[in-house]
Amino acid sequence: MSFAEHLQISLSRQTLTARMDDGALLTYPVSTAANGPGEANGSGCTPRGEHYIRACIGAGAPRCTVFRGRRPTGEIHTPELASACPDRDWILSRILWLCGREPGRNRGGDVDSMRRYIYIHGTPDTEPMGTPASHGCVRMRNDDVIALFERVLPGTAVTITE
Repeated sequence: MSFAEHLQISLSRQTLTARMDDGALLTYPVSTAANGPGEANGSGCTPRGEHYIRACIGAGAPRCTVFRGRRPTGEIHTPELASACPDRDWILSRILWLCGREPGRNRGGDVDSMRRYIYIHGTPDTEPMGTPASHGCVRMRNDDVIALFERVLPGTAVTITE
């Protein structure tokens, strides 16, 4: 199996493209922040610039496993659970936790992507892709984030552009 050498997230196109070590390109639809691009803590924006995957969380978890604080809650997302908890920001299936590489832009101080808990993660299948709708993270379809998770490692480079 080939592995991703680099992930490119385009905020304007709402896509994630994985450049694989065998030369292939895999492109997935995503949903980034409803508030647009930005780096400040508390902004609800998706940070731009050079990042890397700090941690890969959820290996082997069932599809639609619910995470809180990067830990599985024991729940599996269903329409019934969604109806019972309509205001939850669902983090499902897998988490790729991002860390900024650029001091003063997305690393350190009030702009630290890792301390902002910026993830690439699964979201309910009812949520739109290709439309900014998140609270800052990069949302993916569950099947897509599970497939991507199997092809990345901690340290994989991630670039987020407008």
